[in-house]
Amino acid sequence: MFKGVLIEGSRGDQKVSLTSIEESELPEGDVTVDIAFSTLNYKDALAITGKSPIVKQYPMIPGIDFAGTVSSSTHADFKAGDPVVLNGWGVGEKHWGGLAEKARVSGDWLIPLPKAFSPRQAMAIGTAGYTAMLCVMALEKNGVTPDSGDILVTGATGGVGSIAVALLAKRGYSVTAVTGRSEEADYLKSLGAGNILDRAELSEPGKPLVRETWAGAIDVAGGQVLANVCAGMKYRGVVAACGLAAGMDFPSTVAPFILRGVTLCGVDSVMAPKAERLEAWKRLSEDLDIDLLERMITEIPFEDAIEGASQLLEGKVRGRIVVPVAGRTETS
Repeated sequence: MFKGVLIEGSRGDQKVSLTSIEESELPEGDVTVDIAFSTLNYKDALAITGKSPIVKQYPMIPGIDFAGTVSSSTHADFKAGDPVVLNGWGVGEKHWGGLAEKARVSGDWLIPLPKAFSPRQAMAIGTAGYTAMLCVMALEKNGVTPDSGDILVTGATGGVGSIAVALLAKRGYSVTAVTGRSEEADYLKSLGAGNILDRAELSEPGKPLVRETWAGAIDVAGGQVLANVCAGMKYRGVVAACGLAAGMDFPSTVAPFILRGVTLCGVDSVMAPKAERLEAWKRLSEDLDIDLLERMITEIPFEDAIEGASQLLEGKVRGRIVVPVAGRTETS
């Protein structure tokens, strides 16, 4: 038996509990992992609360991230005792995920835990930090350098945004952080943001083009925010879009793209090839200040993960939520 957050029922009529589960119920996979730490991400919160159709089949253990130790494996790349990390691949949506003491997955989805990080630190980074690094890499691949000009980061107090601000600042970029929480200005400046912009300035319908302001942007919002970000990009500016917290629509025009040569890069972390994952984690080990990472962490007990999902959606949490799950022996 092991403990896990279990979502049961059906879409629109689900119940969620922290309960005991038979190991024989784990899904198919060639690697079984004893999980040490997991996280709460925006997508996990949507799955747990049922506020978006994240869960594709029931029952489901949510959790798109985990770090732990291989307990058994028939995969050629992993053996018992290996420390590993998983991000994405539909885990927590279509395949049982990381908010549990055990997981069984395809070894093709795992990467070795980078030596620079403990399991806790790896989950403090998690999919959010790995996605932020993919976004920084997208800007760089499209020619954006620290000399290009200011970089805008939306949703800056969230997991992706916080780590993106820290990564960019460490690389020497000038960063403007966008937030709807003015009380977090000092926090964002401590991560390296040079300027703070109120989210309200990007939230309302605007003109197809406005004054050229930003050389690059990392956007987690989508919707009207992304449209306004594109409208304010400099000539040949680059936007890395990786989220939809403000909506899936994109009420923009072609003007930024054909008149200013703006590039809009979609960044997907769920199905990214293994080579890109390994490169992103390598870069994280080089470019992320561990002391800054600690400032982003909110650690909550395993038994508070369900309640924490609602708090995350209500915007009451900044940075990253880390959930230690190892060593639980209670029965439900």
